[in-house]
Amino acid sequence: MITAWTPSEGAARATALFYRTFDAAPTGVWSAPGRVNLIGEHTDYTGGLCLPVALPHRTYVALRPRDDDEVRLVSAQEEPWSARLADVAPGTVRGWGAYVAGVAWALGRRQGFDAAVDSCVPYGAGLSSSAALECAVAIALDELAGTGLAVDDDGRRRLAAACVRAENEIAGAPTGGLDQSASLLCRPGSALLCDFTDGSTRHVPADLGPLVLLVVDTKSRHELVDGQYGARRAACERAAEVIGPLREATLHDLGALDPVDARRVRHVVTENARVLRVVALLEQGRAPEVGPVLDAGHASLRDDYEVSCAELDVAQETAVAAGALGARMVGGGFGGSVLALVPSERVPDVTAAVGRAFAERAWTAPAFLVAEPAGPAGRVL
Repeated sequence: MITAWTPSEGAARATALFYRTFDAAPTGVWSAPGRVNLIGEHTDYTGGLCLPVALPHRTYVALRPRDDDEVRLVSAQEEPWSARLADVAPGTVRGWGAYVAGVAWALGRRQGFDAAVDSCVPYGAGLSSSAALECAVAIALDELAGTGLAVDDDGRRRLAAACVRAENEIAGAPTGGLDQSASLLCRPGSALLCDFTDGSTRHVPADLGPLVLLVVDTKSRHELVDGQYGARRAACERAAEVIGPLREATLHDLGALDPVDARRVRHVVTENARVLRVVALLEQGRAPEVGPVLDAGHASLRDDYEVSCAELDVAQETAVAAGALGARMVGGGFGGSVLALVPSERVPDVTAAVGRAFAERAWTAPAFLVAEPAGPAGRVL
């Protein structure tokens, strides 16, 4: 089981890496969580509904301003990276540092900085490790610039928008705003209902009682910049030109579309309905009934949106057969993770069964973590 670091452990790791690299103390350490989405996949960029929770697993950034415009980065997970902010623009920088320098660019920062990064958010698992990095940096730069955006949710929405712009325009990943909103706005013990038509959010109590949210990292690497994610988004944009905003679309509108685009839109329409269903169930204290909604969401992502893969399907089917009340793939797809709603006493059965299923196919062993709804990005040290 992948356990989350305590804030003090995460801060100590990032600080030690900063000292070893830059031979100085950082000004502070900030962190931001990864996220897992209960329901509402591929709906953020169509003005739809999403229901994420923040993970207890976080990315930690120790940072210190510089007197020039250079950004120097070191990571426990990546190779060192550097660039001058004057050189950062769409299409000019590559690599993981684009997610960091892109945030500074989107916030209009011209002062450089040194930063050390360490993270217990699994990489490539569809759990928003990139957004966690962006949001930790955004919170740090906001505080050091004295702009005060992080003090309330309205300001945090502006920081989220800057992080989305950094990911879209500098890192080149055409994502929506789900990941950044979750990382900056979620609260402990709650899911975050995000409406991407008007940008509003609402906290939904996520009291699961004896149930847990078990994440299965299939180790099938999840990528957002390989073109497939962008192709799905382009299909939705084409459909909207024909039938209007997809938030207002119904299943009756599908006949006006190309068959492939019609399947994509059918997922979006039914997924928005599933979000509302899960919200209602949570508010009514009927968490076990969320399970079949997760199953339906997986089928829609597999068959209509066509973003699943063999590892995700096997993990989903095996988890349910072993005792999960429901399960679905999460994230952009083509790899990544599965989220399962599991009675706490059945967690060992589910993890063992999925592990065996992967071993039988000679696949890389999966990893597991429990997603306890956690809090947003903030200063740690």
